[in-house]
Amino acid sequence: MAYLMLAGAILSEVLATTAMKYSDGFSKLWPSLYTAAGYLLAFFLLAQTLRTMSVGTAYAIWAGIGTALIAAIGMVFLGESASALKILGVLLVIAGVVVLNLDGAH
Repeated sequence: MAYLMLAGAILSEVLATTAMKYSDGFSKLWPSLYTAAGYLLAFFLLAQTLRTMSVGTAYAIWAGIGTALIAAIGMVFLGESASALKILGVLLVIAGVVVLNLDGAH
């Protein structure tokens, strides 16, 4: 159940960050509201996750997967560059999350 809540937290944070891009510096109402609601939900779900998962493991997964997803969204949907070096960096972030989780989520 912890991994499911963490996945929801990551998805909510990624959607909130994407909405922030469209908020134009919080000058557009709806994207700004989606951003705030998304982050509130993300932190609520992360807090629930931390009841049963170690903070180091949860945050490594949160940061790594969130970073990789936001980078991919930027490259695929927002016209950001997709250089080999950037893709390598994303793969290294994912590899780091995997290595940190080899010890298990306790």
